Amino acid sequence: MTGTDPYVPGHGDPSYDVTHYDLVLRYRPESNRLDAEARLTCTALAPLTSIRLDLHQLAVAKVSGTGVTITRWTQRGSTVLVTLKSAAKAGTVFKLRIKYSGHPGTVPSAVLGDAGWEELTDGVIVAAQPHGAPAWYPCNDRPDDKATYTFEVSVPPDYHVAASGDLLSTQRSGSSVTWRYEQTAPMASYLAAIQIGRYVVHEQDSTVPMRVVAPRDVGGAGFDGSFGRQPEMMAFFVDRFGPYPFRSYTSVITDDVLEIPLESQSLATFGRNFATGDWHSVRLVAHELAHQWFGNAVTLAHWRDIWLHEGFACYSEWLWSEECGVRPAHGWAEHYHRKLAEQPQDLLLSDPTPELMFDDRVYKRGALTLHALRRTVGDMAFFHLLRSWVAENSGGSVTTEEFVAHCNEQVGNDLTPLFDAWLHSTALPALPQ
Repeated sequence: MTGTDPYVPGHGDPSYDVTHYDLVLRYRPESNRLDAEARLTCTALAPLTSIRLDLHQLAVAKVSGTGVTITRWTQRGSTVLVTLKSAAKAGTVFKLRIKYSGHPGTVPSAVLGDAGWEELTDGVIVAAQPHGAPAWYPCNDRPDDKATYTFEVSVPPDYHVAASGDLLSTQRSGSSVTWRYEQTAPMASYLAAIQIGRYVVHEQDSTVPMRVVAPRDVGGAGFDGSFGRQPEMMAFFVDRFGPYPFRSYTSVITDDVLEIPLESQSLATFGRNFATGDWHSVRLVAHELAHQWFGNAVTLAHWRDIWLHEGFACYSEWLWSEECGVRPAHGWAEHYHRKLAEQPQDLLLSDPTPELMFDDRVYKRGALTLHALRRTVGDMAFFHLLRSWVAENSGGSVTTEEFVAHCNEQVGNDLTPLFDAWLHSTALPALPQ
């Protein structure tokens, strides 16, 4: 199989969905050793004679099933292929249990770079976008296959575990502590994450439960100027985008310096270098929070539509800048429009290619597309569009074509020419006046 998405070849199986992952992990940071079991609840979408799972570098010891009879399984490269005794009909609900272990790392790609399980100086982070989920658990690695999750992670007692879900309990047993989390909202495989380190927890005063997990010595004016403003950002984004789509939000600040922040569902990860009050840090804190609506609750069905995540999160930076008096969104739009006009006009926003999917022009042109839409329809209609887009699609997977259709329907006018110019042409359009 070649996979389900040309941007991430070799990943995903379209013949079945996973509806729930139950991951039981025992991790030893000093040796980067993972001993684990994954329990998957699945539904066949077509008649199945075999089931393909994505798992990189970790060794499978056993595969068993309920609801299907397994004759054998094989592991080659980053694929686990499970062969069934008889075909399972479409609609069949079945369960798989996979025991596996090893020393997790990243999934390499010459085009996309490395992603997955990354060791820190003392601890670990998961940075899975877009192809790194198989680095630490067996999955059907498709962005349009969303599932609920439970995590049970056992680590030495002086480590803190954060996960993309809500903490249920911690329990000490001998030389380890087991942390149990659950994610009840549907989540794409690449958005599942755990972060492990020597952290303390800073609870924040907000209508949505919010916290910052950080090394003990991270704090002060820089921290207050960026992460300390998250409750204000949350209130503002709820007003603009609609109710926060998850039960809580956690920001993790690692003891290491990180080049960029990392997005996952109900969880964002930053290096300690972002605990400053300068605009660069503040905008990225806002960017990652906005992803909870655009990218996590409402997720692309195909990687070519990455602007639906990054353009929206980038524009959210400009909205927050406007709200807190740094600079109006139109000022940022004019600034970046001039910069994009000086760069090569070879990027197609609706299909940027794997090589350019994380190019900064995707972020900025995506934000400019939204600003052009706002200037065309007016503020009241624009923010209604965003709120209704999230409300109608939260927990689901979407495409650019669906967003355009949504805008046309909500506004009652044909906005196709506007979107054609910004999304389906490489030439940079003028900003609407």
